[in-house]
Amino acid sequence: MPSFDIVSEFDRHEATNAVDQANREIQNRFDFRGVDASFTLEGETVSIEADAEFQLQQMIDVLRNKLIARGIDPRCMDIQDAQTSGVKARQQIKLKQGLEQPDAKAIVKLLKDSKLKVQAAIQGDKVRVSGKKRDDLQQAIALLKGEDGPDLPLQYDNFRD
Repeated sequence: MPSFDIVSEFDRHEATNAVDQANREIQNRFDFRGVDASFTLEGETVSIEADAEFQLQQMIDVLRNKLIARGIDPRCMDIQDAQTSGVKARQQIKLKQGLEQPDAKAIVKLLKDSKLKVQAAIQGDKVRVSGKKRDDLQQAIALLKGEDGPDLPLQYDNFRD
């Protein structure tokens, strides 16, 4: 019986490369001359630091572009509130990985409501979708990638025929 898994994850090595590239770009940009701004990756959290809060927004855009260039979906970024203290402004960006239970349930409900001939089962932090025909599975992927699908960074792997 054909099946595939729906997961939400990113390549940690590519995230490290994206943060390094963003640091290099910030050091070379004219509007950041003389500004003490930096990105730091600690586990699954990116800490950004600059002199002013508006610069943090520019740095988030730079990081988003570098993540996209490295093949990481920018929807995995969970941007926290900025903290300003006198001279410095700091902000945390958490890189989300894994499907949370409510999101997995929403995916299963969406697939069941679509009347496709597929079965979806939650298995830890992923959802396994199986069906009798490969075409049904491809329709399920198209449904999840479409406008009605969830606003989550989803990947489809472990496709078995």
